[in-house]
Amino acid sequence: MKTNLAKQKMLRGEPALGYSAKLGSPVAAEFLSHCGVDFVMIDGQHGSWGADSLIQGLQAVCAGPAMPFARVAYNSFTLIGQMLDAGALGIIIPMVDTVEQAQAVAKACRYPPVAERSFGFGRALAYGNDYTDQINDELFVAVQIESALAVENAEAIMAVPGIDGCMIGPQDLALSLGFHPREIPKRDEHARALERVVQACRNTGKIPGIDTGAPDLAAQRVQQGFRYIPMGSDVRFLNGAAVAGLNQVRQAIAPG
Repeated sequence: MKTNLAKQKMLRGEPALGYSAKLGSPVAAEFLSHCGVDFVMIDGQHGSWGADSLIQGLQAVCAGPAMPFARVAYNSFTLIGQMLDAGALGIIIPMVDTVEQAQAVAKACRYPPVAERSFGFGRALAYGNDYTDQINDELFVAVQIESALAVENAEAIMAVPGIDGCMIGPQDLALSLGFHPREIPKRDEHARALERVVQACRNTGKIPGIDTGAPDLAAQRVQQGFRYIPMGSDVRFLNGAAVAGLNQVRQAIAPG
């Protein structure tokens, strides 16, 4: 069975740093896996992946040393099971606002008698014949806290058995709090919401996470106590490098 090294780091209190793969390109996901990060999250919610390419993306991540994580499109027993059967060692579920929704996530993620995952596997059997014996322990299950209601319920959500941690969606949280994401640096209520979620994780012994969107915020989030940290995506890196390169050339050849 493949050991989930990213989860082991987080359980030791160390940050696990990773990138999101959104382009729908297994080649891009493979490059991300080889760059030194702890995990690569195949983004089935906001990424350009199809049913077949999602599996190829997880395969590509496994070609490198990063752990294969994935985000499903929504809280669905079937979608979660399919992603796990494809070999995800970390599963992220968006828009979990209540204890009941978190309980549904927990039930879908692990085999009985711990929970209610349907017994079966697809390419996950490539991890070894002991996959079904070990995956309950190796799997990292995170729910997304990204609304005012979810923050209000954060400690109760984190207390659900089978939920290992969370990932705050800061932009959606800002919208839920009533302002545009570009105002986040100026909004104390957003900072207080993050602190409340981190404290909820401390109180329940769970792993706090947040999507930083870019590496420049990652160190600050680590200092605030976050341990699961996606910090950018192939989409942003490609677009940012392309724009920067073009601007560099245009400035160099500009008259005068």
